[in-house]
Amino acid sequence: MGFAPQYAGPHDPVASTPPRRPGWVRRTTTIDTTRPEGLDGPALVDARGRDLLTGDDGAPLVMASTSFGARLAAGSGTVEEVAGSVRPLALAGLVGLGVAAGFRARAAEALAGFPDDDPEAVLLAQLLDDLPGASLVSGFAMQHAATTAGTGSRPPGERAVAPGGSDGSEAEAEPPDHDRLQGQADLCAGWAGDSVMFTTLRRTGVIMTPLGPPAPAIGVLDDPDAWHDTAPLPPHGMRRLRRLDVGPVAPDGTAAVEVHFRDSHVDGDGLETCVHEYLVTATVDTVGSTIVAIATEARVLPWQECPGAVGSAGRVVGMPLEGLRRTVRTELTGSSTCTHLNDTLRSLQDLPHLVRLRDPGR
Repeated sequence: MGFAPQYAGPHDPVASTPPRRPGWVRRTTTIDTTRPEGLDGPALVDARGRDLLTGDDGAPLVMASTSFGARLAAGSGTVEEVAGSVRPLALAGLVGLGVAAGFRARAAEALAGFPDDDPEAVLLAQLLDDLPGASLVSGFAMQHAATTAGTGSRPPGERAVAPGGSDGSEAEAEPPDHDRLQGQADLCAGWAGDSVMFTTLRRTGVIMTPLGPPAPAIGVLDDPDAWHDTAPLPPHGMRRLRRLDVGPVAPDGTAAVEVHFRDSHVDGDGLETCVHEYLVTATVDTVGSTIVAIATEARVLPWQECPGAVGSAGRVVGMPLEGLRRTVRTELTGSSTCTHLNDTLRSLQDLPHLVRLRDPGR
């Protein structure tokens, strides 16, 4: 089992970044993951973020900027080294932690001593919150390379399944950790128990590899301030990016919001393709600190069942933005949701902070 374009979800990536708009705040973040010592070696993380206000005259004003680099141990994802441009002592406290279950809570604890309105700490918190998801998705690079090489792709600890039937069909999988495999069913829409991806995985023990469309460039040629600076991705590199634009507050107390989320991968030949991509537009009530309207577009997703999660975004309407990361984690679960869409919804918790960057009195 290799690439499976016949089972792919939408392939309609966002073609470009919109121009900066006067009076709007733009947050951009990227988390790049590379493995310069080989795909079986440690992962190097390059995380960067910036909050920028575009003045009424169009002039850019950086309100916050931060970055950090980290080395994650091969296999375990344990933070071996980390260093950042701000809050170095808080980052140092993350060494020894695995970038998986519990990491986000520990990262929040490390930043708890900083004021809620500390621009750099708030931006750093978003990058750290995004790190577990980016680290998980970065495993796609190894899956893609294995499929390209014809060696297959399977969960750790599971064996490949050779053709076994007289008709050439693949034999029923009996992986040694079958209970763990079963436990992943209904994790999200793409991993629904009856989805083509999961039923094939259960039957063969091998994960099909999605193949996304080429990733359009995000830069704006005539505006170097449209995004923060990023480094070119090398072969087998992965990038998780976000752009969150927040408009000025209207007389009724609402503000417009637009979010672009993308995971992309560079193959061995240097071609960058999209793995996941969402575009979310919303309206936030800055007085009540809630989302009053939201619309989600699934632009690129790996499997045909994945777009079934789009409607779950509507469940955040009316939820308090304070504590939204925790609420999304506990309430948006199961096969009606998408972990990558949930991460995008979690980022909306910072909307009140971004509004205050432009209107400090709110």
